[in-house]
Amino acid sequence: MADIDPAALIADMGAAARAAAGVLARLPKEDRRAGLRAAAAALRDAVPAILAANAEDMARGMAAGLTPALLDRLRLDEQRLIGVADSVEAVAGLPDPVGETIDTRTRPNGLVLSRVRVPIGVIGIIYESRPNVTVDAAALCVMSGNAVILRGGSEAVASNRALHAAFADGLAAAGLPRDAAQLVPTTDRAAVGAMLTAAGWIDLIVPRGGKSLVARVQAEARVPVLAHLDGINHVYVDASAGFDTARSIVLDAKMRRTGICGAMETLLIDQRWPHAAPLVEALAERGCEVRGDAAIRAALPDVAAASAEDWDTEYLDAIASVAVVDGLDGALAHIAAHGSHHTDAIVASDAVVAERFLAEVDSAIVLWNASTQFADGGEFGLGAEIGIATGRLHARGPVALEGLTTYKWLGRGTGQVRG
Repeated sequence: MADIDPAALIADMGAAARAAAGVLARLPKEDRRAGLRAAAAALRDAVPAILAANAEDMARGMAAGLTPALLDRLRLDEQRLIGVADSVEAVAGLPDPVGETIDTRTRPNGLVLSRVRVPIGVIGIIYESRPNVTVDAAALCVMSGNAVILRGGSEAVASNRALHAAFADGLAAAGLPRDAAQLVPTTDRAAVGAMLTAAGWIDLIVPRGGKSLVARVQAEARVPVLAHLDGINHVYVDASAGFDTARSIVLDAKMRRTGICGAMETLLIDQRWPHAAPLVEALAERGCEVRGDAAIRAALPDVAAASAEDWDTEYLDAIASVAVVDGLDGALAHIAAHGSHHTDAIVASDAVVAERFLAEVDSAIVLWNASTQFADGGEFGLGAEIGIATGRLHARGPVALEGLTTYKWLGRGTGQVRG
């Protein structure tokens, strides 16, 4: 693959994807469902091969010094793989948005106009670390009538190839075009650039990865981008919060899985709440490194001092920054200054305070008395997700089937003309 021309490669893949997308868009939904169920069965049959490939990636990752959090994102085991296959079947069982009539209106001249959901076309997914994205993204794209071109990270190359091979085998066994889900066969970074400039072949780019990847995509793309920025997520503990509820939510939000985009990175505590010290101590006891502001350190001198950079950092690790704020207004101001519009939560028993938080925090997902780790398409009943969109256009929050469609207008007349 070293001598391959990335632009020619992506053009060839794009042409094949465009043809496959045309086939998918015309297929009845039951055919797409059957294709995904066959893909799920193929994934289960391929568990030993996929685990062997993942072991290769894990060995390379450990040798390269990947952090424990990144290794956790990379790691597959039998339980996770069965979960991946189950998610494909879950997507197959979801309501199909393709062909759905959004609204209909009749004009005074009798012309009947309706908006109908249609696939976007060819989706390009550029992602890092998490090999399950290979399957989640492919399943969502196929079910929504789109073809997909997948470009995973070099750290998961063997896992991605094994997962993709099984998925594509399942599609082909069910009579769906194999080119509906393609994996870029090279880790050459120039292939990413070729995808970003493949206007005419790729209709939408979805980046899933770190800040540097998303920044490159946004700087270089000549194709529309559905962006997923940092998950600098906050949990605000209001003065009305109960200690047990706050402790349970905060520990889950930070420590359930530290390397996912829905993990809490900053804890905000109302200065009137009397349990700040035991809550911070509970985090530390669970193995979390705490970096606190002056108020936290005054109560707990052993806590490390938070720097200015900490408030703007997505750790993806067992680290949390903690600040004491002046009530709801202080929490809102901190989130507005340092948040990434991903997921933020309030712990409170005061409904008036909580509803104001829900209304005023400008994030894709805002939660009351629930862990930020619910920022997940599966937990939202969407089956899986292509990513968490943090922008304001087209789709926001977990992007699943509906977010991978657009619409067209249909007009039904009886001879109307504009004279």
